[in-house]
Amino acid sequence: MQVLCQIAMIILASQVRVAAASAEGFRGLRAKTNIDSATFTSEIRAAMGEAMGCGGEISEPHLHAIEKELLPMFRTLPKNSGGRLERNSLRYLSYRYFHQKFSLVVRGFEPTRPVNDSSWGAAEILSEKVPGFVESALESVHAQERGFDLRDAAQMVTILEQLIFDSESSLLEKTYNATRQSRQQPMSEQQLRRLLESYIALWLAGDDVLPLLNRPRQLAKIFPHWGQVVSFVHGQISALNFERQHAPLARRSNTAGNALLPQYSFDDAHAIVGGITKSFATFWESECREMKRKLVSVESHGTGRVPLSVFYGKSVNDAEWRFGESESYLRGLGALDETAWLGKQVIIPNYIQGASNCIVAKDHYMVCCASECEPILAEIELAVGSPMATPSHILSVVRNMSQMADLDSSDDCVTIDAALRAQLESAAGSNGEVPIHGRLFAQWLHYVFPQECPFPHKSGTAVSLSPFEFGDYLASADDMKLHAANSSADIVASMNKSELQWMSLWSEDEELIASITSYEGVRPPRRKTLVAAWGLLGFSLAVMVGVVSFNRKASHRDSLLPYSGYSGYHGNSKAHFV
Repeated sequence: MQVLCQIAMIILASQVRVAAASAEGFRGLRAKTNIDSATFTSEIRAAMGEAMGCGGEISEPHLHAIEKELLPMFRTLPKNSGGRLERNSLRYLSYRYFHQKFSLVVRGFEPTRPVNDSSWGAAEILSEKVPGFVESALESVHAQERGFDLRDAAQMVTILEQLIFDSESSLLEKTYNATRQSRQQPMSEQQLRRLLESYIALWLAGDDVLPLLNRPRQLAKIFPHWGQVVSFVHGQISALNFERQHAPLARRSNTAGNALLPQYSFDDAHAIVGGITKSFATFWESECREMKRKLVSVESHGTGRVPLSVFYGKSVNDAEWRFGESESYLRGLGALDETAWLGKQVIIPNYIQGASNCIVAKDHYMVCCASECEPILAEIELAVGSPMATPSHILSVVRNMSQMADLDSSDDCVTIDAALRAQLESAAGSNGEVPIHGRLFAQWLHYVFPQECPFPHKSGTAVSLSPFEFGDYLASADDMKLHAANSSADIVASMNKSELQWMSLWSEDEELIASITSYEGVRPPRRKTLVAAWGLLGFSLAVMVGVVSFNRKASHRDSLLPYSGYSGYHGNSKAHFV
């Protein structure tokens, strides 16, 4: 293990130097984060060191727990002749793990991320190198085997977990300094509450709210439902208290204070902010569900699509401030279907999973809406247990999915018509089996579960840009009124589903997450012979690549968060609190 650590750190050091050198040419560009080469190097060294056992705290039981969670996915991914994953499959597995478990997207792993966007600053280039650093360290050990096993995948996940956790230290230290709290002095619970309330304000909105820390009334004016956010933070403290009370005596002796007058250290605060990062998406999910509910309420025939006129009509006629992205931004995100003869339509799951609906974006990760397609795919993976399956097996699994009880459907089972059965048959390879992590199967899942599974656009079609990176992301009032006046929505409501030609976006182009040699008997992709790092979920999280303070749409063009009474706030964000 010590040799592994030394090799990994040598490779890391050399690659960080290359990354830092390549970033020099971008110093004049608009940078969106404060992370620099030294900070980045320190964070990734610490994360890799701990995950690989170089003096860190990562336990063998923790690695085993991750392996257990990864195993169902790992079994269904295509492997080389040695039974190991290729690099793209390893990235896909890591992406799915964080997306499925925490609704987090680790930067550098986004399936649709462009690689040479001129608007990126040095920090983004450095952060993009994280997957390469980790892979190189692992590949140094398996150079002869030429691939990655389950333990490698668990180590990758552990390194990324540690990187995310360690990256919160700098913001926590900034919060200590801003609130004039000493790191060396233990805190009372009341002091810890005030500290973490300030922390989450900075975490969500960035430095713009520094003048308002310890001023809860002002923060309440900026953050809609600030009280609920505060209650969430206090709940994290209660969780730590509960863990302390039920911890073995040996562990309790290392904590400050006592049961009646507990005290808290910097490490305690650090542990809590790690919990905030991992659980905030669950707290936020009610907002995502509310957005979906409003869109589904104006959808016709269960197609997972809303006419653009109706989408904008919610803003024009119902004073709904959520749905204001410009037509060009919706198109760029891959959330606009322009193939139907009745006009443009917003694809509900692509919109919900889009970059504009990620609530938090930091140097190494983003917090976004949970994918309702993940549990569907996970159940299919568990039932199939291999990279490919026959159409009849897939149909049997999907028709009897237990996930139907959790979906927004009145049906007890999935109805799959003749057209969808034929499309699944057409996705099969020469061996009569369908790659369940290919684009064609993802496309089929979208049409079976149009409200839950996003449409997987061909790689390079959709962009992964935040509202502010995109530029003119809000539709003008005149444009929204013009679209809202379109009467095509009334025509849609009067027609039956078969007349809508709602599957007009279907494409026969296959894209696989691994090289063709990893699939036994599957036909080559019709359009691309190279591996597409798109995978099953495709556009499921088209997320930002730069860091913005609090990435939510504005209720109007001049106010980037719904707030009043504080002219000094200029956050670059949109707010979706419920």
